Amino acid sequence: MVIYLLRRLGAGLVLIWVVTAITFFMTYGAGLPIAVNMLGPQATPEQVAQLNAQLGLDQPIFQQYWTWLTDVLHGDLGVSYFTQQPVGEAMASRLPVTLSVVIFASILVIVISTLLGVIGASRGGVVDGILQAISTVAFVFPGIVLAIGLVYLFAIKLQWVPATGFTTIGESPSAWFESVILPAIVLSIGGIASLGAQIRGALVDQLDRDYIRTLRTAGVSERSILLKHALRNAAAPGLTVFSLEFIAMFGGALFIEKIFALPGFGTYAYTSALQGDLPAMMGVALFSVALVVVVNLIVDLLNGWLNPKVRVQ
Repeated sequence: MVIYLLRRLGAGLVLIWVVTAITFFMTYGAGLPIAVNMLGPQATPEQVAQLNAQLGLDQPIFQQYWTWLTDVLHGDLGVSYFTQQPVGEAMASRLPVTLSVVIFASILVIVISTLLGVIGASRGGVVDGILQAISTVAFVFPGIVLAIGLVYLFAIKLQWVPATGFTTIGESPSAWFESVILPAIVLSIGGIASLGAQIRGALVDQLDRDYIRTLRTAGVSERSILLKHALRNAAAPGLTVFSLEFIAMFGGALFIEKIFALPGFGTYAYTSALQGDLPAMMGVALFSVALVVVVNLIVDLLNGWLNPKVRVQ
């Protein structure tokens, strides 16, 4: 298992290097008019050339890449062209916002989808049909409509939570909860529908296996069979789906942050791409691919813990 994880970690590092290298050459080699965007259309050619030299954009692209890679390996992600703020510092100030919403949404996804999957697989019949219908509607329901409805009801009509803005958990845990609950609900709906259907299908398959019949013959209670045996064996495909949903929720954070006016990572990524802020864009790309690698590695560890066959393999 250790060798397998080390191999996966090595493959993840290679993936990070390949993706960031491709991103670097695509962005820095695109010939974006960075200096003109920073100085304005009235800038003279001399001023543009001077700023390009100051930013190092006049150097050969391979030399620029080597400089960037060396800095990254030393923990320096560069400085934003437009705000003059270190990229690492800017990302660190915005990540807690996005992570608060995504982690809260992930908890909702895991708890509710597991509950729906267990109920649907164990009850069957009309109950299962109703739950599947609700999941289908939730999966295709427009998120923006749900967001507007929740804001109108809970923020404007009832005034239980603020409509926009973010409060850190250090300032006030209750205010933090109020600022993330609606964004987390909107972000989690699609994941609940998708993961709930996956868990339900995996449980139905497990409950039809021979070892389940053996446990029933041995007099093991249905509750124990469902929760201790079937659910554990059905968790592996569910974890895989959840890892994809987690990454998708992180990617969809921009949509949520725009609606609820949250100063998060998604907004920072969007603004950086819109401005052509190359150091910020590279910082976003590096963090995003690293997140995918870390999430997949955690899923591998959890699968190994849940399924001894994975550890042996």
